[in-house]
Amino acid sequence: MQLTDRRFWENYWKTKSGLAFRLTGRYPFVKLLNEIFEKKRPKHLLEIGGFPGYYCVWGVQKGLQATLLDFVIVPEIVRQLEAANDLPEGSVQTREADLYAPDHEPDPRYGLVVSNGLIEHFEDTGSILQKHVDFLAPGGTLLVTLPNFRGLNGWFQKSFDRQNFDKHFLGSMDPEHLRRTASALGLVAVDVRYSGRFMLWLEDEAHRPAPVRWLRKTIWLPLKVVFTLVPLETRAFSPYIVLTATRPA
Repeated sequence: MQLTDRRFWENYWKTKSGLAFRLTGRYPFVKLLNEIFEKKRPKHLLEIGGFPGYYCVWGVQKGLQATLLDFVIVPEIVRQLEAANDLPEGSVQTREADLYAPDHEPDPRYGLVVSNGLIEHFEDTGSILQKHVDFLAPGGTLLVTLPNFRGLNGWFQKSFDRQNFDKHFLGSMDPEHLRRTASALGLVAVDVRYSGRFMLWLEDEAHRPAPVRWLRKTIWLPLKVVFTLVPLETRAFSPYIVLTATRPA
């Protein structure tokens, strides 16, 4: 079952500001994408559910033909993102579509398929991952990232933003489950790991009660110092889970 709908995403993007900015090497997972690019040299990139298309911008900068596929796309924001990164208008191709629509047809030509913060909104992890695999060319690489709500950050989300927390399927955040699921879909070289040092966040934090904002900072600041000195990546504290895999040639 899908845990979000079109109205959810339309309302979500209406609350966001500052979406168009210059992408740098410090943006999450760009370092990993660079490693994949150097090793595999894909020619086509598909970013699923990644509006406004930050990884497509990265792909265009690398000389890839990049396509953004999402349930809801606001074209003017994509154009603003292109301009912020000195890219010609239309550099990022867009396709607004529902992966589960009866008339949906995948195009298995992409050497690199990426999604960030998507699969956790579906209760059938195997089904949504299969939708990704359907776009992969033989020998292509899949990169899927999702938040880790099975640690301290998840407790914080559950305690202070239960509405957002309930939009996420915790079962998808089990690395072993992800490994088994990816392998069952025929993928090889499957690697799943926790990623990132400690992070604590809330959606739309500026409008949260002052005590909640204070509590987040009180917890976050000392732990940030600790994990700056000791860069561990664990279930309890890492903000992300990362899956990489390959479709057999």
